[in-house]
Parts: sequence; structure tokens; C-alpha cells
Amino acid sequence: MAEGITTSEQIRRDTTVAMKAGQRDRVGALRMLTAALQLDAKEGAGEELAVLRRERKRRLEAAAAFRDGGSPERAEVEEAEAQLIESYLPRQLDDDALAALVDGVIAELGAGGPAEIGRVIGAAVKAANGLADGSRVSAAVRERLGA
Repeated sequence: MAEGITTSEQIRRDTTVAMKAGQRDRVGALRMLTAALQLDAKEGAGEELAVLRRERKRRLEAAAAFRDGGSPERAEVEEAEAQLIESYLPRQLDDDALAALVDGVIAELGAGGPAEIGRVIGAAVKAANGLADGSRVSAAVRERLGA
């Protein structure tokens, strides 16, 4: 993404490029993203990354539902949209960085076992600040605390 412009502005620019290139599916997905971001801004939240994460999660859930329902071609469309959305999100923490973050949270909280999983997951998700999916954080915490 270009320096100094918002995600919404970049998506609008990318929509124009996709329109000129005749990429109808990409244009549709980008317009959907633009609409979701505009609605969020109108409601006063203004948290672009949260909108992108939510929309990506929706696409992945829809893809799984389509796959389970016997519509692999529709699942592929949803997965492609999720991948497009992911391109606008910050790079996710790798497994080693996530493990280090979880270890730090466990040490900070003085957590010692499975009874404190919920508290550690909450703190670790907050510490990850969107750079790791909640399910990955949860799995890392459970692995570390032996649950």
C-alpha cells in the first residue's frame, strides 16, 4: 500500500484499476469492501482493520459452508475474496513470534495452568492487536498451558 493513504483510499484506487482492466469479479469484491468500510465510518466506528478482518472471516465461513453444502465452485469464489481482503491487512505474526508473545503474556500474568486459559487468551488477543487470528492465539495459549 502506498505511504500516507488510508486503506479505503487504496481500495478505491484498486477498484479503478480493476475496472479499467475489466476484472469484474475483483471490482465486485472491492466495491463490497468499500461499502462495508463506508458503513462502518458512517456508524462512527472508523476502524478499517476491524472491518477488513470481519469481512475476511465472513468469507472464510461462507466458503466452509459452501464446501460442506457441496458447492466447491462457490467456496472458491468466497476464498478468493478472503484472499483479496487479506492483501489489505497487516502481515500476521509467524508461529515463533506468536509463541513468544503468548509466553510473554503468560509470564506477565503469572499464569500457571489450564484454569487460567480464558484470562491468558483475552490478554494475548489484546497484545497481538490484530496481528494474529483469535483461533491461532487460542491454540497457542492452550498448547502452552497444557490444555
